[in-house]
Amino acid sequence: MTDEQDTTAASETFISHLVELRNRVMKASAAVVVVFLCLMPWAGKIYDFLAMPMMAALPAGSKMIATGVITPFLIPVKVTLLVAFVVALPVVLYQAWAFIAPGLYAHEKKLIAPLVVSSSLLFVSGVAFCYFFVFGVIFRFINEFAPKSITVAPDIESYFGFVMTLFIAFGVTFEVPIIVIVLVRMGLITVEKLKEMRPYVIVGAFVIAAVVTPPDIMSQLLLAVPICLLFEIGLLVAPIFARATEAPEETEETA
Repeated sequence: MTDEQDTTAASETFISHLVELRNRVMKASAAVVVVFLCLMPWAGKIYDFLAMPMMAALPAGSKMIATGVITPFLIPVKVTLLVAFVVALPVVLYQAWAFIAPGLYAHEKKLIAPLVVSSSLLFVSGVAFCYFFVFGVIFRFINEFAPKSITVAPDIESYFGFVMTLFIAFGVTFEVPIIVIVLVRMGLITVEKLKEMRPYVIVGAFVIAAVVTPPDIMSQLLLAVPICLLFEIGLLVAPIFARATEAPEETEETA
């Protein structure tokens, strides 16, 4: 086969991969759009559900405010779009997996699939933990700390930005076991070395908690303690995962 034929074959392969990627992205996007359109009639109720922790902390009869002209429409639509993405996440992950799986060895498939599923579940768990436990503590503290001479009436756009920031912070924080597992599996660091770094991890957890949460000790504990616990879980699971996903040649070398 000549160099020109090699170049043509490589170009055709690259184009076929791009076409496959485009098709997978379109299918994933279509799933999100379909779910979004189905949820749109309940966009207001979805935002009301998101606002429940704040409304529960405010005095009876209090309401949020909207300072923008289109804000009462735009913010519920944004919230509904994010909910649609979460609902359609299994389809999105499947399309991603279907695109990369044909190019993986058997031991690599055993490595990627559990990581994709577990990282998604951990992220959603972090968001749920933030919504059901952390928000109640934070908003109650803010409401009790506020001077009695003012009326607390949060703007819905500011509230949306605040809760999204905490959702991302807790969702990413709950990925700590995945980070530990990947570092150990790739051989970048050993479990023993990570155990030696435990004091620094604990200090770092409280520093992160102090930065991303309001300045009350309870909110910081609600973020820092899970980080430490998830780090310990990662230390326990990492050796098991590393052994389960060894390549055949790695197993032979170990033997």
